Amino acid sequence: MTSYLDHAATTPMLPEAVRVLTEHLARPGNPSSLHTSGRAARRVVEEARERAAAALGARPSEVVWTSGGTEADNLAIKGLFWARRTHDPDRRRILVPAVEHHAVLDPAFWMAEHAGAELVLLPVDADGVLDVDALRAELEAHGPQAALISVMWANNEVGALQPLDDVVTLARRYGVPVHADAVQAVGQVPVDFAASGLDALTVSGHKVGGPGGAGALLARRGLELTPVQHGGGQERGVRSGTLDAPLLASFAVALDEAVRRRPEHAARVGALRDTLVAGVREAVPDAVLRGPADPGRRLPANAHFTFPGCEGDSLLYLLDSAGVEASTGSACQAGVPRPSHVLLAMGVDEDDARGALRFSLGHTSTEADVAAALAALPAVVDRARAAGLAGRSSGTPAVA
Repeated sequence: MTSYLDHAATTPMLPEAVRVLTEHLARPGNPSSLHTSGRAARRVVEEARERAAAALGARPSEVVWTSGGTEADNLAIKGLFWARRTHDPDRRRILVPAVEHHAVLDPAFWMAEHAGAELVLLPVDADGVLDVDALRAELEAHGPQAALISVMWANNEVGALQPLDDVVTLARRYGVPVHADAVQAVGQVPVDFAASGLDALTVSGHKVGGPGGAGALLARRGLELTPVQHGGGQERGVRSGTLDAPLLASFAVALDEAVRRRPEHAARVGALRDTLVAGVREAVPDAVLRGPADPGRRLPANAHFTFPGCEGDSLLYLLDSAGVEASTGSACQAGVPRPSHVLLAMGVDEDDARGALRFSLGHTSTEADVAAALAALPAVVDRARAAGLAGRSSGTPAVA
């Protein structure tokens, strides 16, 4: 039996979301059509919009449907930058922490290469938390040139919660809009768009028990966004494309359920996480927990470790062979393992960063899943270390 501990990558759909999706899949109708079936599909879309908005503390008019978190992040970074430059050509600087998800970093780098943006990578501390003083210094020096700030609500690798209140307070002094990728945060910590003071916020369906291919960008009323894709003018002309009523209905139900169940869910997975952390430390005493040590400053479902002398990919494959599914959190380009940019930004040595493993819990996680991981881990680490030693002595890549 497989123990699935990679919910941060994607989590199984909630039964309620599956039921709504299958119920609507058999119904015809393009939400942009004016006949009866089209109007029925439009009603499904708008009811889903209202439900999603209520779950996230937003107005329905602030919900812009997208195909997922990556598209929403691209729309936020590119759309905000281009809209700001239209009115003030001097606003060229895009400010993002160095630990952002690639769905934010890559479009920001693209804008620097192709659209005249100046990208500023803000430093973080050893826990992966934004250095607020560095942001303050940047705004004091170049506030009038800042086009936007994007700071994730919670880091997807080490689980660190970011100081968004401080970010928003500083940004307001200089009239700089703030976007947050909240893909990992929704359903684990309280997320209220209106109360946050943010200008834009990203959410994704498959992270909260909904379907893949559905997401949203919350954009406050009056916020100007230049469209990234063009076509039929759907979603207030900001995001063209035929809306998928079944996916959106399912997404909204999952979002509503995840938010409603959050207090109990966070307490349950937080207790499992604490058991996992304590067990890993006992089984592998030199393993290093990354991210904030204080459980209140990190996501309750996240436990991220580095294992000295190991390659993360070896750990991953060996655990998989033992029936435990986790994640390294690192990128692999052209078959060459790369250390996590998040860990490197936190000041972790490159060799240590290569030995990263992320366990992430979710609504299907049980004590048996945690026990299975802890039972398999000591032998897995021993084999990964042996493979690493053999690889280094022979000068060839380690194969576990």
